[in-house]
Amino acid sequence: MTTAGRPENSSTTAAAARPAATATHPENSSTTAAAARPEGASAAAGRPGGAAPAATPTHPRGPATDHPDPVPTWAEDDIPKPTVPVALTALGALALTVAAIVHISPAAAPGFTSWPWLALLALAPAAAAAGLASRRPGLANGLVLGLAALAPGRLVLDLQFAVNGPLAIRPELYFPDRFIGGSAVGAGFWLLVAGHLLTGAAGVAAARAGRSYEEPERRRWRLLAPLLAVTASVGLLTAPVGSDNGFLLARAAFEGPWPALGGYLLLAAALPLAAALALAAPSERTGRGMLLGLAAGAAAVAVPPVLAGLLRDDLHVTWGPVLALAATALVGGLAFTRLSEKPQDTERDVTIPGVFWWRLTTGLLGLATAVAALVGTFAPQVAVSALNPGATTPSTAAAESPARWFLLVAALLVAVVAALTLVPGTAGKARPVLGVTWAGIVLAGTAVLNTALTATQAGNLAGFGGADVGATPVFTYDLGAGAAWTFAALVLAALTALAAVGTGVVEREDAGERTEAGKDVLTPVVAGAVLAVAGFGLPVFNVPGYVAPGLWSNLDTPSWGLWTTVVVVVGAAALAVRSRPKPAAALLTGAALLAALHAAELPLVGGGLGDASPATGFWLTLAAAAALLVAAGLSAAGGRRGA
Repeated sequence: MTTAGRPENSSTTAAAARPAATATHPENSSTTAAAARPEGASAAAGRPGGAAPAATPTHPRGPATDHPDPVPTWAEDDIPKPTVPVALTALGALALTVAAIVHISPAAAPGFTSWPWLALLALAPAAAAAGLASRRPGLANGLVLGLAALAPGRLVLDLQFAVNGPLAIRPELYFPDRFIGGSAVGAGFWLLVAGHLLTGAAGVAAARAGRSYEEPERRRWRLLAPLLAVTASVGLLTAPVGSDNGFLLARAAFEGPWPALGGYLLLAAALPLAAALALAAPSERTGRGMLLGLAAGAAAVAVPPVLAGLLRDDLHVTWGPVLALAATALVGGLAFTRLSEKPQDTERDVTIPGVFWWRLTTGLLGLATAVAALVGTFAPQVAVSALNPGATTPSTAAAESPARWFLLVAALLVAVVAALTLVPGTAGKARPVLGVTWAGIVLAGTAVLNTALTATQAGNLAGFGGADVGATPVFTYDLGAGAAWTFAALVLAALTALAAVGTGVVEREDAGERTEAGKDVLTPVVAGAVLAVAGFGLPVFNVPGYVAPGLWSNLDTPSWGLWTTVVVVVGAAALAVRSRPKPAAALLTGAALLAALHAAELPLVGGGLGDASPATGFWLTLAAAAALLVAAGLSAAGGRRGA
């Protein structure tokens, strides 16, 4: 008998052949995987007895030679050095630095010595990108992308200097010391514009450089970034500083002029959008860099007003910029954690952060939303004060919104669903419902806020008696505590929505089944969505002399709530068709609850306005709720049959 036929020799031959094959391709990633495989043929030669089976060892994914282990998604970036994006970023930072030294306008100088701080905020990210370009090109590329994401908003914000500089709340660049009706712009303004344009161009170049790379498999920690970014956006929309100076009228973004408002809105939208895009960053280091760039860009907007409040006696630090800084600091902190997760033997082994923590966060945010809405229901929306010329103390009164009971019902609905989300046995069914019903807070909250906004827009009103003292009292209308709590409920509702979306992503990853909802639910789902659009677009009740806000006519503050709810209902219906049966049933149930809540405006709001009668929108929304409930029942029945 020859030795050629022995198993040992065939195993040895196979072991000798495998390194030779991989040695011819050192760049192939399977080399590392084959070397790390403990059950290779060469390892078998060292077992007692020298015997080894001729077949390839068993592997969870099949034969090891046919399916090599995947390369970790956090491997070294294989992208070229981002020379052009980094160069454009450096030029933009230099322009912004010089703009801080050269005055924006000849009519007003900076309110404090701000240029060293502004130079640091502009040059530090550019220097970091330049230093990382050769060693960590992916990180540098992402840093540029993060900075560029906020460049359009910052550009529109700075256009306020050209439109009407005295209305700008930018004490680090423009602080008038006298009343100015208008002002011309100087060289500093054009340098600001050039700096933002160069930063935006750098982002375009960076996006082109990294567009061909694949998305890492799982990045659960990064799902926290959009949630934090929305929190930062809320801070940017508030008053940047408090002012005791009559030449600087500090106010929130929605109370300011349009160029500044447009800039703040772009910034508020870009922060969560760019954070969400980090979920699909081309590489691990690009994703980290994007988060760092967002944090640096947001700091350039939020730090100057904080410094102004600290360095000037007539200005005060407000909570908005501090909140924005804290939230974006946490976003930047995510860049120092592992954003993607190392593949194990099976994907089910990856559970960080687990679905329990996501459901806990979603449920707690839902409860916080409900509590804020409840306080907004019972606290006064408008504070009214009157002072006669001969009086020593003003007389005060409070006004409430006729839609407050509508907000109360929406708050109770969210509270119940959020509480069920915190219970392990019902969390899986309640979380999709909460991911839809949060819009009810927006629907009712905007209706409540309309009362406060309408009253305060009237300004000071005179009249109402006062003849006995020979003078007319002056009435002032200010936002009450209820308006503040209602606005907080709207913000928390948006955070609840984002947390619910993140929880849904994690739940879908953990689900073993991928079965979609049955096709028999398509007809009632489409019918419910169409009826909902028509019902939300038409008035629910008729009251003599009252014109209800709508989707496409009589646009007012409640119209934002109507649009939000319509988009959520239609989106939930569309998502339900592509979801598994049980989550689909929960989504459709939430959409039906929103339609029913809208129909409830007839007794909850119309009852407080007078002799209200049902209108066309009432019947359409009831029909939409019925169709969506039928679809939910069919989907749930399909899920039971599939089980």
